Amino acid sequence: MKPSPRIRVRCASLLIAAAAALLPAAASADTYTQTRYPIVLVHGMLGFGAIGPVDYFYGVPAALRSGGALVYTPSVSALESSEARGEQLLAQLRQLQAAYGYRKFNLVGHSHGGPTARYVAAVAPELVASVTTVGSPHTGSPVADGIQALAEATGLTRLVAAIVDALGVVISWISGASQLPQDALGSLTSLNSAGAAAFNTRFPQGAPTTSCGQGPASVNGVRYYSAGGTSVVTNILDPGDAFLALGAAFFGGQANDGLVGRCSSHWGMVLRDDYGWNHLDEVNQALGLRNLFASDPVAFYRSQANRLKQAGL
Repeated sequence: MKPSPRIRVRCASLLIAAAAALLPAAASADTYTQTRYPIVLVHGMLGFGAIGPVDYFYGVPAALRSGGALVYTPSVSALESSEARGEQLLAQLRQLQAAYGYRKFNLVGHSHGGPTARYVAAVAPELVASVTTVGSPHTGSPVADGIQALAEATGLTRLVAAIVDALGVVISWISGASQLPQDALGSLTSLNSAGAAAFNTRFPQGAPTTSCGQGPASVNGVRYYSAGGTSVVTNILDPGDAFLALGAAFFGGQANDGLVGRCSSHWGMVLRDDYGWNHLDEVNQALGLRNLFASDPVAFYRSQANRLKQAGL
């Protein structure tokens, strides 16, 4: 027996009402990371946007998109000066603006991606809503200082640079960005103490006002945030931990993530500088391996996106 028209209408009304009741919860769950402006994840030295299905920020783009964020993962030179990488990033942002009409972007940079993003914010603040740096050597890295001193003392600077440049070429090629130039010496000069100090003099926006302190939270309409880790060997299954343990030897006991010191990671508003992460854990690499008791890096990026959302960015 078919239901009467009145019963069918009643059932349809109940289904519509039930769906409407579920909509607020679904909307709330799906918009946690839905920022006003797109999020642009900027990789560090020897990094890449993505190699096949593997993002440099491992698992982060998908997690941000699942909460409603619009995310881009551009590739800049794996090895270059902060200014050169910044110009490459700026060109890509302008292309996105021209193609889609975006007014501004939220830049999130890891390691050398931090100064890269800062450069763009300094020279084109009208394009940038915020800059978040994670594990960035804003005052330089003792590892870069040590490598430079050792290479110069042995007369192997150019040979080492040529070998590292070749590595940069390979990384850029397999990530689909073979057109990008590589300059290991440019990277080294940007990331050592002297180079970082010179860069900060030219582009001081967000610089800490006290030693190991915080900087202004907003400069020229751009919000500045920073975070970093202070662990080194966090998972014995992660092959990168051995390399970072060697890097930690250059810090003389200073808290660091294997490549960047705790205070060097400070820029703008310091969200936290002592996460239980090493330099690779900060972007959830390698493939998510980290200390089981440490904070989830992916959750950090989601919470930062929500912070930007709450700030209207």
